[in-house]
Amino acid sequence: MLETLGLMGNGFINALYPVNILAMCAGVTIGIVIGCLPGLSAAMGVALLLPMTFSMDASTGMIMLGAIYCGAIFGGSISAILIHTPGTPASAATAIEGYEMTKKGQAGKALGTACIASFFGGLLSCISLYFFAPLLGQLAMKFGSPEYFWLSIFGLTIIAGVSSKSMVKGLMSGALGLLLSTIGMDPMQGVKRFMFGQSSLYEGINVTCALIGLFSMSQALSLAEAKIKQRARATQFNDRMMLTKEEFKTIAPTIGRSWIIGNLVGILPGAGASIACFMGYNTARQFSKHKELFGHGSYEGVAGSEAANNAVTGGSLIPMLTLGIPGESVTAVLMGGLIIQGLTPGPNLFVGETAQMTYTFFAGFVLIQFFMLGIGLLGCRGFANISRLSDAILIPAVTILCVVGSFAIHQNFVDVVIMMIFGVIGWLARKFGLNNAAIVLALILGPIGEKGLRRSLLLSNGDPRILFSTPICWVLVALCVIGILSPVIMDKFAGKAEKEE
Repeated sequence: MLETLGLMGNGFINALYPVNILAMCAGVTIGIVIGCLPGLSAAMGVALLLPMTFSMDASTGMIMLGAIYCGAIFGGSISAILIHTPGTPASAATAIEGYEMTKKGQAGKALGTACIASFFGGLLSCISLYFFAPLLGQLAMKFGSPEYFWLSIFGLTIIAGVSSKSMVKGLMSGALGLLLSTIGMDPMQGVKRFMFGQSSLYEGINVTCALIGLFSMSQALSLAEAKIKQRARATQFNDRMMLTKEEFKTIAPTIGRSWIIGNLVGILPGAGASIACFMGYNTARQFSKHKELFGHGSYEGVAGSEAANNAVTGGSLIPMLTLGIPGESVTAVLMGGLIIQGLTPGPNLFVGETAQMTYTFFAGFVLIQFFMLGIGLLGCRGFANISRLSDAILIPAVTILCVVGSFAIHQNFVDVVIMMIFGVIGWLARKFGLNNAAIVLALILGPIGEKGLRRSLLLSNGDPRILFSTPICWVLVALCVIGILSPVIMDKFAGKAEKEE
């Protein structure tokens, strides 16, 4: 206990270093800009700027990526409120009430509510991050090869199922990712697999290139395919942004409920902020004393949606950091950032020298919420103008950053080619209803599952019963079954929320 408290204290001391403060400020600002631009996403922003963290210390790099993540989730509310176009899917429910408030001349109040709710949702999510992540990490210390095999299967089943409208297409996306994960040298026997004579593929596909291609380049191709859009002019507002004491008291219970919802949804792999925002919005309406305002501009509805989607951020980091299972596409990119820094997600992040980095990141994640509050309240008017940036500028800018970022990894043109190939794969996946998140998650989890399975069979002389030899194995098998059934459950909740909006 004392050791943990010491790590927490040192984490805050390290997080307050000038370089980390600068990373928080820059990351939040960049994230908000990306979030308020319709057509871009948090995952795309984090993937696009991942190469910037290569030369940074591991904790500083993770803090910056976390800041971009949090900033982008909040940033989506700006365009949702001002031009009725959610910057990210996580702000879809915010647009319902936020734009209605804008039409009534309360745009400032709506943005202030969104910013304050986002702050408290993200800040409260840090509680579970601090207290649940180490406990789950201790449990993961008991995992052996059979457990890691089932853990990867669990991640694949739930991600593939929940992240796609069609479970069949979700599983197809996962299968494609698994196929791509076999490229490179066999980890057990040293046999070349699908390398096509390219020595650069010796260690498999570069995860960073795949992330940039699937989330960033594919988005640029999708924007280029459609008609060039000039965004609608954002509504000018002069009303007060800060909430009164009475207004804050009104939304406080809503924020508390949405925090719990968002945290639980975040911890569940595959659900994500887009589901949490509708669940938070629907719960806010059910418990509101002013139901008649919903649909006509209710700041409780804005608070419910924004607190829930920002509470997802802290919750989604827990399975990624402790078990190596990314909860959604953004945490998959963050996991890629850890791997690039030479760190393996799992229980080892909470022991030894690595624990200092982990708790520095945790402390930075807390401080990020305060930067998001300050930058959000002070810069909303400026960010409102950015939200109408034309696709004619966005497309070449994103493409250039994709090329430069992928080349900068190893100064190798092959990485650029791999990025472009994955960009085309991601673009085609979107057209055929497949899911890019499931592809990249299978690409990351595939080697973990393969090593777990083959090592288990090697230890048991080929006896498959070793895969069911411990109680943890049976628990994970049960979770896999639940993961397969989870799309039905989540669709029921999400559909109910959207239907009742």
